[in-house]
Amino acid sequence: MTRTTPYADIEPTRADIDALPGATLLEFGAPWCGVCRSTQPAIAGALAKHPGVRHVRIADASGRPLGRSFNVKLWPTLVLLRDGREIDRLVRPRDHAAIETALRRLAPAPPALSGPSSTGR
Repeated sequence: MTRTTPYADIEPTRADIDALPGATLLEFGAPWCGVCRSTQPAIAGALAKHPGVRHVRIADASGRPLGRSFNVKLWPTLVLLRDGREIDRLVRPRDHAAIETALRRLAPAPPALSGPSSTGR
């Protein structure tokens, strides 16, 4: 079973987000948003294949500075960042495949473990 990341208790600043190293999925939404809730299984399922991607959920609302700085208009909006820079964006994604494709572009899944080395070491 996949686990849903809770919304951040304190909204990070844009400077905090811009300084994040590595791959990050920034999810803007609202706890009461039906589309946001219905999209959670697809987001969690896709993220399960990319354990190296940081997931930050932001409870957005009118006038909230972080959402405005990313020009968020609809929920959920997924902003995919690499080292604080936007690489891709999905607005109201409805299926696992679209999210998985975007995550694969952001951070390829780790290779599957193989058997012992053929060199004998």
